[in-house]
Amino acid sequence: MKTIDNFDFSGKKALIRVDFNVPLNPDFEVTDTNRIEAAKPTILKVLEDGGSAVLMSHLGRPNGKVVADMSLKHIAHAVSDIIGVQVKFVDDCVGDKAIKALQELEDGEVLLLENLRFHAEEEQGDAEFAESLSHLGDIYVNDAFGTAHRAHASTTIVAQYFPGKKCFGYLMAREIEAIDKVMRTGEEPVTAILGGAKVSSKITIIENILDKVDHLIIGGGMTYTFIKAQGGSVGSSICEDDKMSLALDILKKAKDKGVEVHLPVDVLAADNFKDDANTKIVPVDEIPDGWQGLDAGPRTLQDFEKVILASKTILWNGPVGVFEMPNFAKGTIAIGHMIEDATKKGAFSLVGGGDSVAAVKQFGFEDKVSYVSTGGGAMLESLEGRVLPGIAAIMQG
Repeated sequence: MKTIDNFDFSGKKALIRVDFNVPLNPDFEVTDTNRIEAAKPTILKVLEDGGSAVLMSHLGRPNGKVVADMSLKHIAHAVSDIIGVQVKFVDDCVGDKAIKALQELEDGEVLLLENLRFHAEEEQGDAEFAESLSHLGDIYVNDAFGTAHRAHASTTIVAQYFPGKKCFGYLMAREIEAIDKVMRTGEEPVTAILGGAKVSSKITIIENILDKVDHLIIGGGMTYTFIKAQGGSVGSSICEDDKMSLALDILKKAKDKGVEVHLPVDVLAADNFKDDANTKIVPVDEIPDGWQGLDAGPRTLQDFEKVILASKTILWNGPVGVFEMPNFAKGTIAIGHMIEDATKKGAFSLVGGGDSVAAVKQFGFEDKVSYVSTGGGAMLESLEGRVLPGIAAIMQG
């Protein structure tokens, strides 16, 4: 795997694909700078070598049109503050303006290009557009894991114009290594904790990881499809009736492969989908009519804790309750503490997938697990066993 450490950027212009698709408030201030901070080490490596950095990214979904509110000029100031270097901005990403800005760029400087998606050719993976981008650097660096599952011009196609001169940035390299630790090289026992609402959204992941894990903990809304499939009463809990045979099939496959599946045994049930609803602890397969399971129960959490603390490699994808409501967040917070304790004992823990990442950040576990993926869809497709086009493009030499 070629990383940025394999290159000396002295006197070179690095064309870096970053993921600066960050949220802005009505005053165009960046409200979450995590993605910019994540790219900082890669940019600084280029500058410290004596090179210059040309940054390209998308922002929002302008659908191939120039949308003033989605201009990357709005974030140039935040990028300057975080990197500690005054960032230059050019209001196009290809063509004469971009070339002129490049020619004026000196070693130690940073140039931010305009939103790639102002050109429809970016999302179309257009080769001519990718070639135009390739004129803006000597070495191509992909550090945008969040878009690595898209075969877009700047994430995949452009790499073919840099034979022998392309690599992963630090963020991409860490993401690939973290997923590899869970899927291939992780110390046993390996435990996957999968939550979220629907079995259907996790089926490909489950099928792919059954060969890699020793324990599979299932929580959240998809619990009830498994419980009902086995003859349990789930009341008004979320349940995919058309996926019950699929749930039984997963349980059989897991058993055949020697994977222990751990389902909740009790839940915190509510008589309404509201934070102030009436609640009671009930067995997971005896939820009364009109009631719905909204969080893991105490005996369930005790069972899960034993498994998690005995694990050496842990993947967490999805909350075990409706953590957005304080009264139903306790289970998800408890899982976070368990993973924190296992990590302190030497386990490798990877958190990935939108809701679990949101929970980890919300409840302060970000620095207490081994790695929190920035990837979202890219992370999930990796866990499904797919080869991401943005990764393949660098690996192909």
